Amino acid sequence: MARVGFWNGRSAAIAATLVLALSLAGCQTTAEDDYVEKPVGELYNKANAELKAKKYKAAAKSFEEVERQHPYSEWAKKSILMSAYAYYEASDYQSAIASGKRYIGLHPGSDDAPYAQYIVATSYYEQIVDVGRDQDLTEQALKELNEVVRKYPDSDYARDAKLKMDLARNHLAGKEMEIGRYYLNKRAYIAAINRFKVVVEKYQTTTHIEEALARLTESYMALGVYSEAQTAAAVLGFNYPGSKWYEDSYVLLKSDGLAPREDQASWISRAWRSISRT
Repeated sequence: MARVGFWNGRSAAIAATLVLALSLAGCQTTAEDDYVEKPVGELYNKANAELKAKKYKAAAKSFEEVERQHPYSEWAKKSILMSAYAYYEASDYQSAIASGKRYIGLHPGSDDAPYAQYIVATSYYEQIVDVGRDQDLTEQALKELNEVVRKYPDSDYARDAKLKMDLARNHLAGKEMEIGRYYLNKRAYIAAINRFKVVVEKYQTTTHIEEALARLTESYMALGVYSEAQTAAAVLGFNYPGSKWYEDSYVLLKSDGLAPREDQASWISRAWRSISRT
C-alpha cells in the first residue's frame, strides 16, 4: 500500500519542535533527577537522530526509553506518538498499533490524538492482503479508518481516511464476489446469490456492483426465479446503461423471451432505493 506523504511532514514538525526545547532541557537536571540514567534531552535527541537516519526500529526503542526513564515528562507523551510513527516506518505494524492505541488511551483530548488514530488505522490498512485470504484485517482497517472520520472529521487525516475506506470496501466486495463466483461455477445458486446480495446491500459504491447485479441475473435465471432476474437486470440497465455486464444480462434474458423489468417489491429494488436515499 502507498504511504501518505504528509506523514513525514507531521512527524518532522513534532520532532523539530522538541529538539530545540530539549537542547536546553538536557542541561537542566536537578538533584531530583539523579536517579535517571540519562537526561531526557539526550535520550530524545538520540531517538530523533536515529529516526532521521531511517533506523526506525532503533528509533522506536529509543523513544520508548524516553518514556521509561521520564514517564511524567511532556517528552514522554510525545515519545509514545513518535515511537508509533517509527514502528510504522519500520513496517512493524502491530507495535505501531499498540503504541498508537496507548497514546489515544492516555491522551484522548490531545491535539495529536487524530494523528495517533490515523497511525492505528493506516497500520491495519497496510496489512490488507489479496482477496483470496481472510479479510479480518480489512474489516479492522475499515473500522479504525471510520473512527478517524467520525472522531476527527475536520482533521487533516479525515479526507485520506475516506479514500482508504473506499478502497477497503472495494476489497471486501471483491472477496464476496470471488466466493460468489466459486459457488456459481459449482451451480450452488442460493449460496452464490447470498454472496452477491452482500455486495448489493453493503457495497453499492464499489467497482464490483455491476458484476454483482449481472451475476444475480444469471443465478436467478438458473433457478427459474425470473422476476428477480428481470429486476437485477433492470436496476443494472437503469444505472449503468452502457455496461458490458448489462449487455450480457440483456442477452441472457432475451434468450428466454424475457426483458428487464423492475419489481418494486423485490429485495434488490428495496436495497437499491435505501442506499440511494442516504
